Amino acid sequence: MKRILITGGAGFVGSHLCKRLLNEGNEVICLDNYFTGSKSNIIELLDNPYFELVRHDITEPYYAEVDEIYNLACPASPVHYQYNPIKTIKTSVMGAINTLGLAKRVKAKILQASTSEVYGDPAVHPQPESYWGNVNPIGTRSCYDEGKRCAETLFMDYHLQNDVKIKIIRIFNTYGPNMNPNDGRVVSNFIVQALKGEDITIFGDGTQTRSFQYVDDLVEGTIRMMNSRDGFIGPVNLGNPGEFTMLELADKVIELTGSKSKIIHLELPKDDPTQRKPVIDLAKKELNGWEPKVHLEEGLVKTIAYFDHLLKEDKVLVS
Repeated sequence: MKRILITGGAGFVGSHLCKRLLNEGNEVICLDNYFTGSKSNIIELLDNPYFELVRHDITEPYYAEVDEIYNLACPASPVHYQYNPIKTIKTSVMGAINTLGLAKRVKAKILQASTSEVYGDPAVHPQPESYWGNVNPIGTRSCYDEGKRCAETLFMDYHLQNDVKIKIIRIFNTYGPNMNPNDGRVVSNFIVQALKGEDITIFGDGTQTRSFQYVDDLVEGTIRMMNSRDGFIGPVNLGNPGEFTMLELADKVIELTGSKSKIIHLELPKDDPTQRKPVIDLAKKELNGWEPKVHLEEGLVKTIAYFDHLLKEDKVLVS
């Protein structure tokens, strides 16, 4: 049994990771300040004697004896990370410093949940880990993009200077149950709008593309990365190379929900990437042949069922 700390553990991805690691027989400490996470995501775990829930903001130091740390704490959608950009970059940078300091003290292995946003609006397509990115350092998304880039730098420096055992993953668009229905991300937006019979809002002309990964595939890749060979630290892309336009996604959601929603177009936000697609050759090589298994339609059906349940319980305030 390992004692594992998950920062942001009550969030969308963190809650799935908590459940999986508990099911594998580990002791899990879930740390969250509930800015975007929710107790409802981990309510079913509270009776497990090996699960500990702690309300804590990772911009402040945290002390515990642990074997592994998964650092997932940071709002990941533009609506939330732009709400308080200074807080967002502090969460990425101070959160990295505090978790790395803990890992150094207790000799724990630590994984950083970085993001495809480090590639910015990419001038290289698809994006391999060797690409340095095309990021605006003073734009509206910079608090998140540059915060995550700085966190990667800190992880590498703690590894090189203090021999901390690190792993770095770069997460591409991920969706599934436990997503915050009000986070402004494209999959949750489209599904909630379709289920409510509202217009589906597409920013720009809808030809911009994303690659959508179901959360179970991400959790599998994340755990494999933590358990990968000592000499491999990453960064490694975790995403689904299947590429879809926003129009294609909207049409698929309308089809699967049976909605009569119409598609409307709004102005494209500043610095919004026009393309995003991972090269996952490195993950396949180093993570025992990892690759996404859940097809978009299968994942959307499960996600639609989750949001449909929330709507029936009147837990979705806005689309």
